Amino acid sequence: MNSAKIKKSIISLTQLPQQEIQRIYEESLKEAVVCRCCGKPVKLYLGINHPPYFYHSNRELNETCQKQFQLDFPKQEETPTHETIENDTAQNGFRLPKSRSIATADKKETTKWSKPKILKGRTPFSVKVKAPASLLGIPLDVEQKEAVTTTEGPLLILAGAGSGKTRVLTTRALYMIEEKKISPTSMMLVTFTAKAAKEMQQRLIANSSVQASKLNQLVIGTFHSIFYKILIHHDREKWNSRHLLKWDWQKESYLKASCRELGIDEKDFPFDQAIQQIGYWKNTMHMPQCIKPADDWEQTALTLYREYEDQKQQRGQFDFDDMLVKCYELLNENPVLLSSYQHRFQYFLIDEFQDINPVQYKLIKLLSSHTNNLCGVGDDDQTIYSFRGSQPSFILNFKQEYPSAKVITLSANYRSDHQIVSTANDVISKNKQRLSKQMIAQYETPHSPVAFFPYDEEEEATMILQDMKEKIEAGTKPEEFAVLYRTHTGGRAVFERFVQSSIPFTIEKGQSSFYERKMVRGILSYLRLSMNSDDSSAITELIRALFLKQSVLNDVKALSILHDCSLVEALLHVNGLPAFQKAKLKKIIPRINSLQHEKPAVALTIIEKDLGFVDYLKKQGNEGNAMEKGSDDLNDLKVVAKKFMTVTDFLQHVDHMIVTQQSLKTSTQESGVQLMTIHRSKGLEFKYVYVLGVVDGSLPHDFALESARKEKFEHLEEERRLLYVAMTRAKEHLYLSVPSYRRGRKAVPSRFIRGMMK
Repeated sequence: MNSAKIKKSIISLTQLPQQEIQRIYEESLKEAVVCRCCGKPVKLYLGINHPPYFYHSNRELNETCQKQFQLDFPKQEETPTHETIENDTAQNGFRLPKSRSIATADKKETTKWSKPKILKGRTPFSVKVKAPASLLGIPLDVEQKEAVTTTEGPLLILAGAGSGKTRVLTTRALYMIEEKKISPTSMMLVTFTAKAAKEMQQRLIANSSVQASKLNQLVIGTFHSIFYKILIHHDREKWNSRHLLKWDWQKESYLKASCRELGIDEKDFPFDQAIQQIGYWKNTMHMPQCIKPADDWEQTALTLYREYEDQKQQRGQFDFDDMLVKCYELLNENPVLLSSYQHRFQYFLIDEFQDINPVQYKLIKLLSSHTNNLCGVGDDDQTIYSFRGSQPSFILNFKQEYPSAKVITLSANYRSDHQIVSTANDVISKNKQRLSKQMIAQYETPHSPVAFFPYDEEEEATMILQDMKEKIEAGTKPEEFAVLYRTHTGGRAVFERFVQSSIPFTIEKGQSSFYERKMVRGILSYLRLSMNSDDSSAITELIRALFLKQSVLNDVKALSILHDCSLVEALLHVNGLPAFQKAKLKKIIPRINSLQHEKPAVALTIIEKDLGFVDYLKKQGNEGNAMEKGSDDLNDLKVVAKKFMTVTDFLQHVDHMIVTQQSLKTSTQESGVQLMTIHRSKGLEFKYVYVLGVVDGSLPHDFALESARKEKFEHLEEERRLLYVAMTRAKEHLYLSVPSYRRGRKAVPSRFIRGMMK
C-alpha cells in the first residue's frame, strides 16, 4: 500500500520526500500510522531491495487490506504530480509537507528512493589456479606449495585477501621442522596479535606428527612479547613488569603534570592525540632531539614527549613502545650479544609484513642479517595502519633491499565470490604505489556486490536492519553479518538501531558512546541546563565551553547558595571576569532556559550560532586531530536531533544510549551481528558485509581529500586500501551504502566506486 493516515493526514509515499520517510517509519513503530482501509496500525517497510510501502504485521489482514486498497484507491498505485493533505499538523506535533508540485519543489525535498545498483568487475569468471599439490597431508595449491618449500634466503610472499596465508605460514614451519629437519629453536615466527600467535600454535600441533613439546620450542609471538623477553633476560629488575606503564591513563597523568608546569589548560587538551603522536614518533624511530615540528600542535606534543621520557627515566619506568626501541638499542650497541642471538635464530617468518613499522623492521633486519633467511608474508594492498607508523615501503622495496629475494604471489582467493573479488580488484587497481597483481576467485555465486542509496545515516541504519531481519527470518545466523564503518562515529546510527531491535550484536570492547565525546558533551550541556539549571555535570561542561577557568565552578556553587539561585544564574554573579565575558554571559544565560521549548534540531542551531558555541568549536574542535573534527560531531548530533520533537525525548534517548554502551563494555555477549571499524575487521570474514558511508568525505575520508588537494596522495591511496579491505571481508554478499546526505549535507558517491555505477 502506497498511502496511509497519521491522525487526519494522508501520507502518499509516491509524493513524500525521502527525508520524511524515516520519521514516518518511526511513527509507524509507535502505531501512530493507520491503514486507510481498516483504520488499524500499519508499519512502514524500509529496506534495500524494494521501495517503501505500508503493511500490516498480520499476514491475513495485510492481504485483505491490500486487495481492498487496490479497489478503493486505484490511483494510489500510480505516481501523482500533486498531493492533498487534509491537515498538515497532527495532534502529536508531527508535521508533513504541504501540497506541492514535484517539478517545482526544492531539489533536496524531492530526493526519492532509488533502486540498488549492481557493481560488477570487468573480469569474467574463469578458474585459473594450477592443480592442487598436497604437502604433509595439508592441501595446497601450486603457489602455496612453492611458498612453503622455499626455505632458504630472503622470500616475500604476497598473500592477497583470502589466499590462505595462515595455512602457508604454519605449513612452512612444519615443513622446515619435519622435512628439512631444521631445529624449531632456530626459528622465529612473528605475528601482529596474540590471537594470531595462538591460532598458529594450535594449527601446528593439530597438523604435526612431531611431539607438542618439540613444537613448543619454536618461538611464536608478537613483536612485543618476543623482544620484551629478550630485555627481561638481560636485566630482569629493570624490565620487571611492575615498572610497565600499561594504560593510557597512566601516561596521561604524566602529560597532565607537564601541562600544569607549562601552563596548558589540561581540561581542554586532547591527551589521547598526544599519546598517539608520541607513540608514532617512537615507532618510527624519531627521538625528541631529531624532530622538527610541523606546527604549533606538534611543538606542544614534542615538548610533552621530552617531559614524558624524562619522567619515565627518573622513575625507572617503561611503556610498550620502549620494549622494541630499547631492545633494538641493546642489540645494536652490543655486538657480542647480537652475535649470540644471531647464532640462536637462523630463520625468521613475519606475518602481516605490510604492517611492519621502522623499529620492527630494523630489529628483524638486524637479527637476520647473518643469514638473510627472512620470510615476509603480507599484502601491500592491505596496508592500513600508517597512523601507527606502518610503512608500505618495506614490502614495496623488499626486492631492492634484498636483490636475491624470491617473490611468490598467492593469487587464488578462496574466501570471496568472483564478483566480489573482481570488483575489489577494479577498486584497488587504481592505486599507483602497489605491486602489480590480481586476485582470482575460486567460485562464483548468482550474487553481485550492490550499492544502495539511503537518504542519510538514519535511513541507512534502518534499511540495513530490515535487510538483516529478512535474511535471519530465512535462516541466516546473526553472526554471519558484519557492519563496517570508517570511524567509530560512523557507526552511531546503526548501533542505535540495533539497541532498539531484538537482533543480538557485538561492538568493539571499550568503545565509548558518541554522546560522551567532548564536543557533544559540551553542546548537550546547554540542553541539560535548560531542563535542570542545577545540573552540576552540565555546568562543568558549560564553563569549559564558555572559556571560563575551571576555578569558576567552585565560585558558582558558592554563589548559588549565597544568592539562593540556580547554578546557571550564579554565573551572572561571578566577580573578576573581563568585561567581554560578563557581556557574553548576560546575553547567553537568560536564553538557556528557553531552549527546552524548542525542537532539539532548532535548539542546537541556536546554541551554535546565537549562544557562541561555534567559537568553542573553532578553538577546540580539531586540536591535534585531523581525522575527527568537533564540527563533524555537531553535524552528526543534528542528524539525530531531527528525529525528536522535544528536548526531553532527545535527552532521554541520549542517556539511554550512553547507559547501553557502558553496559556493553562489560557484556559477555560474543556472538551476533558484528559492528566494527574497517581497521578492526582486518583478517576476518563474513557471509554478509555492509559497508557504511561509501561517499566522498567518509570513504575516502575528508582528511585524505584535503591532503590530495595539496598534492599528497598517499592518504588517498590508503583510503582506497581501506575500502578494498572492507570489500574483501565478504564471502558471498556485499552491500555498499551510498547515502544522499551525510551529516546533513549533500553527499556524492565515493570516487572509488563512481565509475562502476554508470
